[in-house]
Order: sequence, then C-alpha cells, then structure tokens
Amino acid sequence: MIQTANRIANVEEYYFSKKLAEVRSLDSPELRVINLGIGSPDQAPSDSSIDALIASAKNPANHGYQNYKGIPQLRKAIAEFNQRIYGTDLNPETMILPLMGSKEGIMHISMAFLNEGDEVLIPNPGYPTYSSVAKLVGATLKPYTLREESNWGIDMEALKKADLSRVKLMWVNFPHMPTGRVASREELKALVDLARQHAFLIVNDNPYSLILNDHPLSILSIEGAEEVALELNSLSKSHNMAGWRIGWVAGHASYIDAVLRVKSNMDSGMFLGLQHAAVEALKNDTSWFTALNTIYSLRKNVAKQILEVLGCSYDDQQSGLFVWAKAPDHIPNVEKWIDEILYATKVFITPGFIFGETGRRYIRISLCCTEEILKQALVRIAGFVQEKSTGNGQQPTVHHNV
Repeated sequence: MIQTANRIANVEEYYFSKKLAEVRSLDSPELRVINLGIGSPDQAPSDSSIDALIASAKNPANHGYQNYKGIPQLRKAIAEFNQRIYGTDLNPETMILPLMGSKEGIMHISMAFLNEGDEVLIPNPGYPTYSSVAKLVGATLKPYTLREESNWGIDMEALKKADLSRVKLMWVNFPHMPTGRVASREELKALVDLARQHAFLIVNDNPYSLILNDHPLSILSIEGAEEVALELNSLSKSHNMAGWRIGWVAGHASYIDAVLRVKSNMDSGMFLGLQHAAVEALKNDTSWFTALNTIYSLRKNVAKQILEVLGCSYDDQQSGLFVWAKAPDHIPNVEKWIDEILYATKVFITPGFIFGETGRRYIRISLCCTEEILKQALVRIAGFVQEKSTGNGQQPTVHHNV
C-alpha cells in the first residue's frame, strides 16, 4: 500500500461524516431516526431564488465555465446586502470574493496566509474545521478557551498576557457555534486592536448573524478592521441554501487577491444559475427573515423542553440554529450517554466534545427539523428518562434554564 502524506496523520475524518452513517444504519420503517445533530436547514429558499435558478439553467448559454471572481451582479448584491444588514461599505470589484460555501474559504484563507509553524488561534469550543485545516497546512494550533462562567466570551486579558509573537491568524465565530454567544461591538473592537498591535489576521466566520439575532454585526464595521480582518459569510444557514454551496469572503483588496490566487487554482468558477439565484436570495426582505425566525423560535421552545426532560441546563439567550446545553452532573460520560439515547430512542443529539475539550460536558440540539418532529423526539426521550428513573428508583433532577 502507498503511504499517505504526513499532513493527514493527525487529521481525522470529520465527525459527522462517520457518525451520520452510523445514525442512518439505525433507521427503519417501524421507527425512523430523528436527527437533531446537524445544522442543515430543512426549509426552502425564497421562491425568487428558485425561479432564478430554473430560468438560468434553461438558457443553453449559461452552462460554461465562469469567472473565478463571480459575476459582477453577484458581487454587487453581496455588497448591498452587507451595507443593508451590517452598514459596511465594500467595493464589490476588489473587496468581495464569492466562494462555493464558506467552508472552502477556511481552506483557501489558510493556504494563502499560513506557513508551516505559524500559530493559529482557535476557539475551544469551536468549529472543528478550523483545527483540521490548520493541521493540514502545517500550522501550529494555539487554542483559546471560551468558558460558560464568562458567558462564552473571549478572555481578552488572557490573550493580552499570552505570547502572540508567532500568531499569524485568529479564527473568530460570532454568533458563536456551538454556544450561540453574540459578541458586542466593544468586544470586536478589542480584538481588532489586539490584532493590529501584534500584526495577525482575524477571520470572523459569520453565517449565523440573521438567525434568532436582533443585532447582526460584521467585524468589518469596526474601525481599523480592514487592516487586519477578513469575514466569511454564506447563504447556507440564513437563506436555507446549505446544499447550494454559496458563500463569500470580504475584506481588504490585497487579502482578497491572496485568497483568489489559491481559489483560482482549485476550481473553475461557480455555476451561473447558482449565481443568479444568489442575487435574488440576497434581496430577501425583513419580512422573509421574520417569518423564518418565527418558525425557529417555536422549534426552540420544544428543544428547550427536551433539554429540561434530560436534566440539562442552558442559557435562554442564544442565537443561531442550535441550543447548547450542559449535561447533568450525574452523567459520567456525555458521549456514551448520547449513544445510549440514540440506541434507545433513535434520536441523535450532538455531543459537545467534538467542538473541543471545553465542550465535553455539553450537548447541542439542532433546530433544523419541524416542530412536529421535535415533539416526537420529546415524547421518545421523555419515555427513555421515565424508564431509566423507574429502573433505578430515582427521579432525575431537572435543571431549569439558567
């Protein structure tokens, strides 16, 4: 057998890539698996987006290779969206680069800016791909810990005291996944000031800003951020277009040019029909997002009931597509507990350890299934808890939201 490259020696297959195969194997006509694990929106994009895709796809002239930078109409629509939502002023020609989903942007940015041995500040808990990509490009991980007792905010005093001399890049993700924490303008300003002082690049991964969040914020709206920051965003979560793979990176023209040098060697442009659809999606008005968030709010109420039945504690002020909660103290191993629930009820909940060591005592429920399905999960889990309590003669302690 041919030996694999050293760069993948410490990189495991993405957790959900493996786990969801196991989850699917439990599915049966008699009792369907309920997946409360991943954040893949189950609702449709706007009608205008779908209509634009169909019309464009029917045009025989629209199926060839496209510009690596995307069509001007798409970059203009992204700039107008950013102006309307975040108040940022972005030059659509030089400061915006459409991506095939923001996940590819994590790789492109890392390849464009990181040399072997450069240090990367990575949130713990945080999106696992930040760590995986840093390892793939030979960078050194430098985790920064987010703690519940600090409301999952960044400990700026600890960062200021740390040796940041070898840090080249910092991943920030607000609203934060998995905790749902929203950063204030003051917190982002402190980060920008620190990055300017130590000459490292901040990348804010910002796909959740329109989900159950009344105050959308872009790091590029912070004074001085253009010198040291990039921002990733996408239509996956906020516009129900996860499988369409449409995102973008925005920032200073020289940084965008560096990312383009990588991207242009990795793909051959985005299908024109998707770009036309994205232009329409980016025009969705306030009423569209209000209707979407009304649905998520109702679902969130049921998710909280599930957590209370399980005896978990949670913060009621969370944004994004998930509810993050702490497992009860009497559970010795949360990962095994989640598997026990899965095999007993056929309800899959994400264990928090996959987001880093700090998440080991936590779980995450997705809001990406209907209220009815969430209620079915609630019934199954309530039965599981009742059976467990009957078996050991003790009623589980229910921790109400904190």
